[in-house]
Amino acid sequence: MAKTKSAFFCQSCGAQSAKWIGNCPSCNEWNTYVEEIIQGEGDKKTPGISAKSQRANTPHLINEITFSSENRIEIQDKELARVLGGGLVPGSIVLFGGEPGIGKSTLMLQLALKENKLKVLYVSGEESEQQIRMRAERIGYSNPNCYILTETSTQNIFKQIETLEPNILIIDSIQTLHTAYIDSSPGSISQIRECASELLRFAKESSIPVFLVGHITKDGNLAGPKILEHMVDTVLQFEGDRNHVYRLLRSQKNRFGSTNELGIYEMQGSGLREVNNPSEILITTRDEQLSGIAISATLEGVRPLLIETQALVSSAAYGTPQRSSTGFDLRRLSMLLAVLEKRCGFKLGIKDVFLNIAGGLRVDDPAIDLGVVCAILSSSEDIAISPKVCFAAEVGLSGEIRPVTRVDQRILEAEKLGFEEIFISKYNLKGLPKAGIKIHAVSKVEDVFEQLFG
Repeated sequence: MAKTKSAFFCQSCGAQSAKWIGNCPSCNEWNTYVEEIIQGEGDKKTPGISAKSQRANTPHLINEITFSSENRIEIQDKELARVLGGGLVPGSIVLFGGEPGIGKSTLMLQLALKENKLKVLYVSGEESEQQIRMRAERIGYSNPNCYILTETSTQNIFKQIETLEPNILIIDSIQTLHTAYIDSSPGSISQIRECASELLRFAKESSIPVFLVGHITKDGNLAGPKILEHMVDTVLQFEGDRNHVYRLLRSQKNRFGSTNELGIYEMQGSGLREVNNPSEILITTRDEQLSGIAISATLEGVRPLLIETQALVSSAAYGTPQRSSTGFDLRRLSMLLAVLEKRCGFKLGIKDVFLNIAGGLRVDDPAIDLGVVCAILSSSEDIAISPKVCFAAEVGLSGEIRPVTRVDQRILEAEKLGFEEIFISKYNLKGLPKAGIKIHAVSKVEDVFEQLFG
């Protein structure tokens, strides 16, 4: 029997030390080292794979390695498929994180219930079978090939996997699992790292894709060691505001696709609904024209979106002007205000400026600069902008209107949603397709102001 030994692990970053130390040299946190017992692994085999099927791998020339052209598994959830890069790669391992109550388990259960043609094993360490069945009844989907397993021991899970042979494995959550090879409590650094390592070896050798639901810390980072994010193929973040019904699915890491894609869901009583045309829900329907509102065309990955930018400019009541921004970089807002003050002659330095991106989105695309500027000027002059006008251009430090990428997609999206006019940079005119929308090509902020407000 192997000799039992212990080590100290940082609960913040996962660094290991032979003795207790107060300050972690890796992440510089204090009092995060906890002693954990480590047992000798002995003669350990790969979980979930029978002994006779294990073989020693040999090196191959990269040109001799063959793969099928249909190397992705099609899934019914189109928003999730888009964020993953077009489908689910066999043998991939996906880490899925988000705040408590945001809808992680609901989305994973919907995925399991929608895949009628695939055998899905949903492993839960947090809920009972009856609770999962209750949520499935509320969601309303039915899948005869969806199996539920309430288990936290990885050894027992792999035994059931070997018997069932599923096409997709979902683990909810990685923090509840424990393995017999590590003598520490579930959720500890050692347990998370070892359980993830076992699942990684299983996924690569069996070519079964694995979803891992992960908790997050109070800082918004995924709980557990940072190495967990390095081990997996894809890291997805499910985010949203509890005061809004919309949830955003972003990719922070993706070895098989772009990290710029965005999936949008609407939280309803019957589960999460995929939002196929988010531009319609991000633009507020209003009966009368109001000042301080401008529509901007932005891009999230390959998806064009039209978003509503709201601004409020008022006299500073307490001496020092306030600058507040929701969903937009505050430093970039300060830069745009300085451009309007210095280059265009608008006296905004003594006024409070509040900016909001409607719908709970956070946008970092510079193409909405012109929309932000026009919303600020509209509120400052108290003149409403026509709801049939939108903007797609970047504003430079000298007040010039700079071109943006893929402006043709933005123009076509605006035309599809019924907009009649769009303001772009005059340097974006080359190679534009014919469109039924009127295009205003401008070079300076003053030109935009003159055409909008006279």
